[in-house]
Amino acid sequence: MRAEHQNVARSEVTARVVERIAAGGPHAVAEALADTLYHERIRLQGSRYEWEQGDVAYWKAFGKRFADSGASAQRELLHEVIARFTAEVMGSFDPRVYRVATSALPQGLKLLMNAVDPRRMLTGHAGPSAGLSDNVVLRGETEAVRALAQKGTLVVVPTHLSNMDSIVMGYAAYLVGLPPLLYGAGLNLFTNKLIGFFMNHLGAYRVDRRKKCETYKEVLKEYATFSMELGYHNLFFPGGTRSRGGGVERKLKKGLLGSALAAYQNNLRQRRRQPNLYVVPVTISYALVLEAQTLIEDYLQDLGKSRYIIQDDEFSRPRRIAEFMRDLLALDSKIYITFGEPLDPFGNVVDFQGRSLDPRGRIIDPSNYVCRDGEVVADAQRDHAYTNELSAAIVRGFERHNRIQSTHLLAFVVHVLMRRAHEGADLYRVLREGLGKAGIPQDVVIGALDRLLIAVRRRADAKGISLATEVEGKSAAEVLEGALRYFASYHSRRAVHRDGTRIQTDDPELVYYYHNRLAGYGLESDV
Repeated sequence: MRAEHQNVARSEVTARVVERIAAGGPHAVAEALADTLYHERIRLQGSRYEWEQGDVAYWKAFGKRFADSGASAQRELLHEVIARFTAEVMGSFDPRVYRVATSALPQGLKLLMNAVDPRRMLTGHAGPSAGLSDNVVLRGETEAVRALAQKGTLVVVPTHLSNMDSIVMGYAAYLVGLPPLLYGAGLNLFTNKLIGFFMNHLGAYRVDRRKKCETYKEVLKEYATFSMELGYHNLFFPGGTRSRGGGVERKLKKGLLGSALAAYQNNLRQRRRQPNLYVVPVTISYALVLEAQTLIEDYLQDLGKSRYIIQDDEFSRPRRIAEFMRDLLALDSKIYITFGEPLDPFGNVVDFQGRSLDPRGRIIDPSNYVCRDGEVVADAQRDHAYTNELSAAIVRGFERHNRIQSTHLLAFVVHVLMRRAHEGADLYRVLREGLGKAGIPQDVVIGALDRLLIAVRRRADAKGISLATEVEGKSAAEVLEGALRYFASYHSRRAVHRDGTRIQTDDPELVYYYHNRLAGYGLESDV
């Protein structure tokens, strides 16, 4: 957020959250403070991080003040806590850093590899980002999104596979010609010297996913809401965190999605000149994912009960990022960024002119969803239902624009054949046994790939999924060769490789991870 808006945002966000909680009376205030204190103590229990010792001391002293406080003092304590969280969350924006970062991303990655002070970039002469732009492939409704950025506020909602996504999406937005995007970034990303520098100056606000208290979550939602009201184009990952299993997100977090509807209603109340918000689903597709091994291990520890925030994955190790980017460029691997059809906050498709359309393509006025006699009517239950509709529309966009690459196809085939070889076994046993010592005859894999390609192409023709350019028109044998080349390039254990005339795996868990990109489409019977 720009410097001229920071003070007003800090005071407005704090005031709104405090008023909302205090509206429930003194008991609600006391309950909110108790919940905050409880969760913060748990978060900081046994913390050895030097940078958290200030928090430890603060909450220890806060507990004593809270215990001795009455109703009026508790209202002041609530204001103090909300103001503290708001200050923690807020990010800044420096146009100078934005220009350097977007025009010199490959140079920035070189700095990351060599742990150079990023401030040197500001005094140098950054050239065009030759090379990387050839690997970032833009697809979909880019022209419509660019036009809508002039008619209202964008809310860009991508799929989330890697911590690279924030960087890649920022760069993609620059290539499309979009204004800078305000986005929330996990606190762990700020611990990387170079990445943290750019995050702090590109408009990223800090999201500490270890903070579980409701007051903190309310601050995050209100900060996003108010920034949209100020006209800041936003980006956030509606899945909430990286897809641990590697699949397309189908269960989205409704809190931040609801902030778009809240901002729209506030814009109508304030009679803003451009009140509309446009939600843009974006699907990101990699042939290989930087943190795949760490993510799938975490996912399998307890399906659906992940650690949520991983501090020690591949993204935290600069050398691994360097190896990943080197291999990506050497193999001419493509990162596909597909912009889906823009939506209004109610899940209706929006045309080039920013007009909402009903399912029959007729123009409708979205304000009628929330207004009566020209005035906005508050209705939490109604808004919840509208946010569910928006969520469903985003998921449909994710599924339709999920761009399938050769690694996804081969992994899907190998995993399905693996399951059939261990019929009746649970997933964990299948992953332990893998393909056994014998592997699978290559001809069997090619035959299964051929059948899968026919099914996927048929679905792509019906606009139910998308195929990467390198896969379109290729034979099953060519897809196999391309996937084997990728799998041999980066991961320490090869997901799939050839052993003579047979196909084998060194890491069935990685096979499962890349297989999941095609899970949920009902394609198993086509293999």
